Amino acid sequence: MTARVINPPRRSLARRAMAASSVVGRMDGVLLVAVAALSVIGTLLVWSSTRTWAPGSTGLVKKHVLNLAIGAVLTGLATMVSHRRLRAYAPLVYAVTFVGLILVITPLGSTVNGAHSWIMLGGGFAFQPSELAKLGLALLLAMLMAQPAKGGERPRGLDVGVSLAVAALTMGMVMLQPDLGTTMVLGVITAAAMIIAGVRKRWVLGLALLVVAGAVGVWFLDVLEPYQIARFTAFLNPASDPRGVGYNSTQSLIAIGSGGLFGKGLFRGGQTTGRFVPEQHTDFVFTVAGEEFGFLGSVTVVALLAVVLLRGMRIARRCDDRFGAMTAGVIVCWLAFQSFVNVGMTIGIMPITGLPLPFVSYGGTATFANMIAVGLLQAIHIRQRPF
Repeated sequence: MTARVINPPRRSLARRAMAASSVVGRMDGVLLVAVAALSVIGTLLVWSSTRTWAPGSTGLVKKHVLNLAIGAVLTGLATMVSHRRLRAYAPLVYAVTFVGLILVITPLGSTVNGAHSWIMLGGGFAFQPSELAKLGLALLLAMLMAQPAKGGERPRGLDVGVSLAVAALTMGMVMLQPDLGTTMVLGVITAAAMIIAGVRKRWVLGLALLVVAGAVGVWFLDVLEPYQIARFTAFLNPASDPRGVGYNSTQSLIAIGSGGLFGKGLFRGGQTTGRFVPEQHTDFVFTVAGEEFGFLGSVTVVALLAVVLLRGMRIARRCDDRFGAMTAGVIVCWLAFQSFVNVGMTIGIMPITGLPLPFVSYGGTATFANMIAVGLLQAIHIRQRPF
């Protein structure tokens, strides 16, 4: 009598993908859920703010969903890349993004809302190189400062000097567009990289003084466009001209305040339906949440953003690789600053700078950059060897 050989049951593809030893099984599920929830909420807000005027009433929503789908693919691709290998290619990634900044100031570039920051691709699609420049600069600065010259424990003067030169060149190219909001984000990325790397205090102080001197120079040398100066004027005193430079701020506060605790309901916001708040599907998308979902809905959006940032901080803190920890830390600072400025300008505590709300606002290149950043966080998380 021959014994039967019992083959172990074959696991389905889904079970194998979710196994603890697989890439998917080792991903930070909480981070993914928070980003997915923000994307769903953002889609509803974009739909509500564009349904009365967008072509076919759902035209922009369909493009937004397509951008999110492409972003999800980019997240997966970035997750598959080892951040230790990516370190070697950081200069190449930066070079590609810098070429994009050069192309924008050529005849290929186009002006949208006062900023010459776009390259039109046709079919209603556009590309904004300055968004990907955030990623390129973050990776290059992490590479330059993660391993100081001559094997020191902290970056030396040469490391910091080269890093500041690269950052200044990048910010200078973006200011030529001019895009003040993105320039501010690039400055935060630079400062975050220096602080996380543990540079000496005198370098941090020098950078702060340089920023102040640059801001004063930009203001008095008439580098800013009239509409940018008007935004700062409106921030200082929005009530001085509520129908002019203070219009955006005034209408934004009205929209958020009218939502009360529970909101007026999706598609029922008077400010949103009447298009009283400009650019409500992009820079001012948070006002839709305030009016239609109320205070509780707004807090939910902020809480989900906080979850993304806290999970990113956790990944940075637990990573034993210096380049990975720096990359994760810089990404968290970038997303935190951009979220704070966007929400802050809608409630009147920050000047209007034209920065979208990560994972929520309508956008193409900005969505791709944010999703790649999440993919990099996941790549660092699944390959880290925590102490």
